[in-house]
Order: sequence, then structure tokens, then C-alpha cells
Amino acid sequence: MDVFPNCKRREIMSRVKNRNTLPEVLVRSLLHRLGYRFRLHDRRLPGTPDIVLPRHRVAIFVNGCFWHGHDCPRGKLPATNTQFWAKKISTNTERDSASYDALLKTGWSPLVVWACQTTSIAKLTGLGHRLSQEITALSAAPPPPRRPAPGP
Repeated sequence: MDVFPNCKRREIMSRVKNRNTLPEVLVRSLLHRLGYRFRLHDRRLPGTPDIVLPRHRVAIFVNGCFWHGHDCPRGKLPATNTQFWAKKISTNTERDSASYDALLKTGWSPLVVWACQTTSIAKLTGLGHRLSQEITALSAAPPPPRRPAPGP
């Protein structure tokens, strides 16, 4: 049972940021320092990735550990209202998987960065190396076959 009425809960939840969060800004800064240029929140792509590298056809999602069910201490379910949160997070992870699959089918490569990977300089340094390697590897892969344009 929620301690707030629905209208108050809606107001509280509407204030939870879903764009330009600190982890997202840190990852963007890191990518920019590594020389990557990108677009933000491209709604034309499935799942509206946080960071899009069109040249490399890579879509990066910077996921909050709690909201997207990461298996780290930050992703732990609360002790109260567990059933609600388990269902909520399960729905989020299912939506994430569907978005990743849709991106793959359209020739894009999804990468996931977890918020807990951005909590220290050492972790960010390691993340920078990992992202650079993954983006390079994905860019080296042959592009998917293009469908011919419909003709008369």
C-alpha cells in the first residue's frame, strides 16, 4: 500500500529525471574527450537511446541501476512494496530488451552503461577504455545489407 495518494505519487514520480542525469553527462563528457561526436536522445531509434553515434551506428543507453534492474547494490529492490517494484522493474527490463532487439534488427549496435560504472575516476577511466574498444570493434564489423529503394 502506498503512503501517498495517486495524485501526489504522480507528482513525485514526474520529478525523477530521465534525461541529462549525472551518469549520462559524465559518459557524454568522457566520449567527447575521447574524440567521439554524437547526438542525444534520438527519438527516431527504438528505445530513444541516450547517446547516438551515427557514424558508428552505435546507440548507448546510460541506465540507472535501480530502474533497470542491475545486479549491483544500487539495483536492490526496496524492502517495502516489493511486489510493485519487482513488476515495475521487470516491465522496464522487458522494454529494454525489446529496444535492443529492434536496434539490432535495423543494423544498430546497442551498448549499455550502468550508473554504478560512473561513480569514480577509476571506474570512468576503465569505462572509457571499454567503450572505445567496443565502438571500434563494432565499427569494424561490416555494415548490414541495405534494402534497395522501392522503384517504379
